[in-house]
Amino acid sequence: MSFCLDNYLQQSDDYEILVSQSGFKECAEAIRKHSKEIVHINPGEKILGIRLIGVPPIPVGINQDKKTVCITYTKPCNGTSAIELPVQQEDIDEILMKNIDYKR
Repeated sequence: MSFCLDNYLQQSDDYEILVSQSGFKECAEAIRKHSKEIVHINPGEKILGIRLIGVPPIPVGINQDKKTVCITYTKPCNGTSAIELPVQQEDIDEILMKNIDYKR
């Protein structure tokens, strides 16, 4: 999936905001509590067409059953939010390949 997350959030109701207008630490904790599986990604990696920013390692939540991922999203004027988005299986596979905890 490659899209503008800003446009997606404005035009769709198919997502859940876990935490909004918060700090990275609070959002990362919400992702850990909400997700079945956590992978860690390096800052600057592209996930779903956006580059993740934050304090490394950045947690990304995955729910294979629901086909969703939880990521942090930062807007300078609004702070950081944790959001859950529906994705395709190939998006989940791509995220799993970027997992820094995975030993290849």
